Amino acid sequence: MSEQDERKRLQVGGQAVIEGVMMRSPGCIATAVRTPSGAIVLQKQCFTSLTRRFRALNVPIIRGAIAFVETFVIAIRALSFSAEKATAEAAAEGGGTGAADAGKGLSSFSIFITIAAAFALGFGLFFYLPLFLTELTGLTQGVLFNLVDGVIRLIFLILYIVLITRWKEMRRIFEYHGAEHKTISAFEAEGTATVENTRAYSTLHARCSTSFLLIVVVVSIIIFMFLGRPQSIGDKLIRFAFIPVIGGVSYELLKISAKPGLRRYMAVFVWPGLFLQKLTTKEPSSDQIEVAIAALNACLGDKIVES
Repeated sequence: MSEQDERKRLQVGGQAVIEGVMMRSPGCIATAVRTPSGAIVLQKQCFTSLTRRFRALNVPIIRGAIAFVETFVIAIRALSFSAEKATAEAAAEGGGTGAADAGKGLSSFSIFITIAAAFALGFGLFFYLPLFLTELTGLTQGVLFNLVDGVIRLIFLILYIVLITRWKEMRRIFEYHGAEHKTISAFEAEGTATVENTRAYSTLHARCSTSFLLIVVVVSIIIFMFLGRPQSIGDKLIRFAFIPVIGGVSYELLKISAKPGLRRYMAVFVWPGLFLQKLTTKEPSSDQIEVAIAALNACLGDKIVES
């Protein structure tokens, strides 16, 4: 097998951050950010998932739950770095204390608080509130109750995505989101990504977190149907306890749906997610693609290729 084919076999993921892109390979995480002066700065660190370090954890469902938590932590760290670098020069020019503070980043305690707050907000908005509203309908039949609960949750998700697309400051992040997808697609197809070959690829990608969120909603409806209508606080806590299971099942379905040979069988999961991605991705500029490529090359251990 050629070196290029070996590279194409690597599964790379990523996310858009403030004025940049984070890329993750099986053994490394790299975040590239465009500073106000136009330079690209990088943060690179080795990272091996718990599922790769401990084989007992690398089993269906469990590995998905672990991947969900790890991805969340990595995302917070990448966003912290991008926020520092995207604003550090502006703070320095302003002559305030922001320049000194910008390099500090988030402490471990701050990251923990941020993650806890995000989980609490997510549970409240996408699990507890739909459940509360469904209880107000007076429905008692388990399947129908959970179907209505799931539909409300889906409406909340779509409304949330639509609302953030109205936020003008989010457009830049959506453009970097598109750059991330196009770069990964070019790499997966050709084993390398350049500004020239990346332009030809779509801003949509089957393994996107937007698609994952939609799959989570669908899977939650099915799993909660087996739990029936929650009658007590204990029943509600059991539903919440199943969230890691829902995340794990959704992770497995997302992986399957991304396999070329199985996509037509998984269309019910793939196409709605791709439709939502049309809202969360925008066509990037060449400069933004260059940042995504810098992050990709760094997480693969390559030198940064200037275009």
